[in-house]
Amino acid sequence: MARLFGTDGVRGVANQDITAELALDLSVAAAHVLAEVGAFNGHRPVAVVGRDPRASGEFLAAATVAGLASAGVDVRDAGVLPTPAIAYLVAEQDADLGAMLSASHNPMPDNGIKFFARGGHKLADDLEDRIEGRLREQWDRPTGADVGRITRLTDGADRYVAHLLSVLPHRLEGLHVVIDAAHGAASEVAPRAFREAGARVTLIGGEPDGLNINDGYGSTHIEPLQAAVVEAGADLGIALDGDADRCLAVDATGRLVDGDQIMAILAVAFKEHGTLPGDTLVATVMSNLGMIQALGSHGIKVLQTAVGDRYVLEGMRDGGFTLGGEQSGHVVMLDHGTTGDGTLTGLMLASRVAATGRPLADLASVMTRFPQVLVNVKDVDKGALEHNAAVADAVRTAESELGDSGRVLLRKSGTEPVVRVMVEAADTDQARAVADRLVGVVRSELAL
Repeated sequence: MARLFGTDGVRGVANQDITAELALDLSVAAAHVLAEVGAFNGHRPVAVVGRDPRASGEFLAAATVAGLASAGVDVRDAGVLPTPAIAYLVAEQDADLGAMLSASHNPMPDNGIKFFARGGHKLADDLEDRIEGRLREQWDRPTGADVGRITRLTDGADRYVAHLLSVLPHRLEGLHVVIDAAHGAASEVAPRAFREAGARVTLIGGEPDGLNINDGYGSTHIEPLQAAVVEAGADLGIALDGDADRCLAVDATGRLVDGDQIMAILAVAFKEHGTLPGDTLVATVMSNLGMIQALGSHGIKVLQTAVGDRYVLEGMRDGGFTLGGEQSGHVVMLDHGTTGDGTLTGLMLASRVAATGRPLADLASVMTRFPQVLVNVKDVDKGALEHNAAVADAVRTAESELGDSGRVLLRKSGTEPVVRVMVEAADTDQARAVADRLVGVVRSELAL
């Protein structure tokens, strides 16, 4: 059977794949596994639970809270907040675990649950496997005073915004910033943080109703932000996703500034200030060759990992590095948080613009992107990708054609029946032609 936990928790269609029963069972199992490995150290455990604003999060959060409390865990319900805010609050509240109900950038019908260990860190794979193995087991239920108590954490947003402002290296007075909150979890805290940092803020995609999260707005729909920045004459735009753990940007002309460019800008800034340990950025194999070459010219090394912010985090912790992320806009700054934080990333980027007095377009020119084509091939058997000889032959042929002037990467999605085909080449036409051939092979060989 396929592993229940993907690269970012358990995710699927709410009330079909992700049911109230599953959320409750996962929460009970998580409490039991963490207790067994000594995470609670003999004391009464505490959890922080949050969610994004999608409608299904209401009943799934209730089920998660109920499961944890039934297992003897005291729960602090933080309500609607970004994923990185919940991770921060787990550490700030000295809680033993956290749970976030969100499907991030996925469409509204989806939802998911991810757990955080003490300190706000994501659970290791082996702990997730143990949780999965303990689902629906018989267990001795606490009674009386031993059941968990549930309270509202009413000032979670205040605590999170105060944290963001406390780590900002330069205030944002004089900047006009457009924020696209994707009708998501940061619809209130992101514009608030930017305003309190001194920026003039125009907000779009900031009216969540439970049904419109990621619908035409946010980091997966950049066009409304591009238009809004140009129309407002703003200095830059910031696009978040549904749970605000990623950030893309738009310069004053409406041009996209992607995660690679953001990481390059921040890496150069951090090195200048002596806050880039090992002069190293950790990124994934999806990051553009142009970023790697540009940072090399600044004396900055790039350590590449498998795709997924958990693997970036592993590389950062193993090497003692503090800056890493993904082209998609997940940027992790371990000096200030334990997971990707779109609002923090946007603040840091705007702070660099304010501190240098240079437009974002000028800062982003630190690197030149190699033409890159990325195609999501849907409704295919992603599990067969690694063992299909025809696909392997097609990849070898493409790599031979591109030589040193490009590269090919095929990978399966961690959350959907999708194979992602990425090709970089010396020019866009070549990249598109090679990608189209590979997509055709994947579709014909791996069709469901």
